[in-house]
Formats: sequence, C-alpha cells, structure tokens
Amino acid sequence: MARPGQPSLFSMRLRQARERAGITQQELGVRVGVDESVAGPRINQYENGVHQPRQEMVLELANALGVPAAYLSTKDELLARLLLAWPNLTAEQRRKYAERAEADAVKVPRPSGRTTRPEAVKKLSPRRAKPK
Repeated sequence: MARPGQPSLFSMRLRQARERAGITQQELGVRVGVDESVAGPRINQYENGVHQPRQEMVLELANALGVPAAYLSTKDELLARLLLAWPNLTAEQRRKYAERAEADAVKVPRPSGRTTRPEAVKKLSPRRAKPK
C-alpha cells in the first residue's frame, strides 16, 4: 500500500490510462455508472489514493478505459506495455507471442539455477491437455 500522500501503483496506472484515453475524471466516472454529481470527485479520490475501488469497479474502470484490468495493478513496466498493446494484436499475433514467451520461459534460469521445466510451461497453456 502507498504511504500517505503518495499515490498507489493502481492510482498512477488509473491516471495514465485515463489520460491516454483522453477523457476527464468526470467523463470516466459517468461511464462507469457513478452519479454525475460525484463522478469527477470519486475518480479523483481513486487517482490520488484516497480511496481504493472494489474489484467490480476496477473491472468497470478498465473496460471504460479500454485496458486490461491487469494493467491497473502490474508492477512490471514491460508487462504493462505488453498489456496495453495486447488488445490491438490479432489472434494470430497473440498466439505467436504466447508461444514465443512459453519457449523463452523454458530457457530462463530460475533463482535456483535450474531452468523451467518444459512440462511446467505446457501446464500453463490452455490449449494443451493437462497431464494426468
């Protein structure tokens, strides 16, 4: 959790996504169903870390901003960039990136010094049958 007076990671990502979408706090609040009279102040409170929205609201905010909900909470900048690009990729591009990531994950040494077992990566892939 962020220190008092310092926005949380979620708060910063929310502001970045809203500014990227080119909408005001008021517009975002109205889009996610907040009463018009408090829409702007509510989003302002989220962006300044005064209040943390419930999970349902996080999903609504992400949807209204056109970003994956995971973007709003990831600490990894490279992953954040990938998450922003992901919706703009074709299904074929997504498949190729996923396969490449799975293949590369097998080659990356873990802290223990061992590499990831190929069967562990296969278990993560939704289109492959789970081992018994």
